[in-house]
Amino acid sequence: MPQSSINRYPSRPLFAFLLFLVFRAGVSGATFTFVNKCDYTVWPGILGTPDLGTTGFELSKGSSRSFQAPTGWSGRFWGRTGCQFDSSGNGTCATADCGSGQVNCNGAGASPPATLAEFTLGTASMDYYDVSLVDGYNLPMMVAASGGSGSCAATGCFADLNRRCPMELRVKGGGACQSACGAFGKPEYCCKGAFSNPSTCKASVYSEIFKSACPKAYSYAYDDATSTFTCSNADYTVTFCTSPPSLKSSTDSGPKGTDSGSGASVEQSELASTSWLADMATATAAATQTRPYDVSFSVVLVFILSILVCGSLSY
Repeated sequence: MPQSSINRYPSRPLFAFLLFLVFRAGVSGATFTFVNKCDYTVWPGILGTPDLGTTGFELSKGSSRSFQAPTGWSGRFWGRTGCQFDSSGNGTCATADCGSGQVNCNGAGASPPATLAEFTLGTASMDYYDVSLVDGYNLPMMVAASGGSGSCAATGCFADLNRRCPMELRVKGGGACQSACGAFGKPEYCCKGAFSNPSTCKASVYSEIFKSACPKAYSYAYDDATSTFTCSNADYTVTFCTSPPSLKSSTDSGPKGTDSGSGASVEQSELASTSWLADMATATAAATQTRPYDVSFSVVLVFILSILVCGSLSY
């Protein structure tokens, strides 16, 4: 008597389910983890689509928080400093304020100057990311990929540009450094009008200051060649401040500027640059490692699928 189809192919539902898991593992997007190593509270802002469940939150010093983003997510992150919010979540920030009057930015972007981390996930199975100083700088930021494949280099800016900021770019109080475009509004600095293409918009003396301090970050609009990075199937950690705490103000309200003419400031800037290079090298090395869980899970799935396929062929 021939076997019923139910008994003959008992593994088909399981086979289909495992195929679904394999497919889902490749398209689940990425986990973004925010880490605050500053010696003050940071209020990250989020602008992107689709919504990640929040558009702004408080991140106290030493804390971290994670969000899951789907494949196809595109947007940017930044850190607001010197914020004052009441018990209802209403208030403003001294730097990178999004103008919403609330902890949540509600679809509004950062008010320059602001250090930005920008992402597009899953374009042709590849993630694109960068750290941008095109809108100026307000605090150190680093992006590191983990568990992915490809170059997956770390990028960011950890030199204290608030200490190195030219006087004509410095925001009152020293808590942020404007871009030349933000400070002067000239087309040649903003890459607009006759300067709206890569052949006419070139690096300026001001963008070169940013680039020399932070060589992997965007310093002006067409700084693509050395500033855009790719990775596939990775998670990302966005870290605020990795320089030693002694290089930052001990107050909790936000970063403060220092007279760039003092010998102490020059020495601290050099130490910050050294720390930034060390952090970059460490994060780049970490990014090349594959997560053991991902490897073992994939191996188990492939092994089970092989057994099921062989079993089906034997009938």
